[in-house]
Amino acid sequence: MTTEIDFDKLEVLLEQERAFLLEGDLAGLGSLLPAKEKLVEMLLGDEGGNRHRIAPLEGKLQRNQLLLNGALDGIRAVATRLAALRQVRMALDTYDAQGRKQRVVTPTPSKLEKRA
Repeated sequence: MTTEIDFDKLEVLLEQERAFLLEGDLAGLGSLLPAKEKLVEMLLGDEGGNRHRIAPLEGKLQRNQLLLNGALDGIRAVATRLAALRQVRMALDTYDAQGRKQRVVTPTPSKLEKRA
């Protein structure tokens, strides 16, 4: 049994995905996932020869993939930077006059509870 693919719905979904990617709305992207998966499964199972209807959407799919890759690169860069900042809080690497690396461990601030 084949299910009719709603190409208009797929196009709207791709535009929503693009908007969420440009806004950096990861929650919005996640909300589109079930509908996108369903539509992609239908496309992969389609043997009805809808190639002429799929072709115009390929550009949008590729555009969104580039945006998604860029967003992932940005997330990775932030994660790397946060890890470096955490490392600096725990220790500071310095070099002596001979070029040897030295690690200066920074004390962890004690938590002080203030009471009135």
